[in-house]
Amino acid sequence: MYFNLEDYMLPCLNKKLFGFDCLGCGLQRSVLLILKGDLIGAFKMYPAIFSLIFLIGYVFLNLKYNFNNSQFIIRLLFAVNAILIVGNFILKLL
Repeated sequence: MYFNLEDYMLPCLNKKLFGFDCLGCGLQRSVLLILKGDLIGAFKMYPAIFSLIFLIGYVFLNLKYNFNNSQFIIRLLFAVNAILIVGNFILKLL
């Protein structure tokens, strides 16, 4: 039996209702491309994917090990992710 994750992806309601992408459009497909091993395709699909993975990983590691200056680093990573996500959204609208 073949299990295809693409059959279980959620549709973007913003795109269906309003006709344009939302800030998260491409994230599911990007994760799927990473699982398939296509890292370049994942970046092209959603440029913030690797910085998001790094941010989530850092936050979980910080919960366990409590790094120095972690609040500053988490804020910086969050700002970088916000810039990447909003920038990608604006580029898609143009």
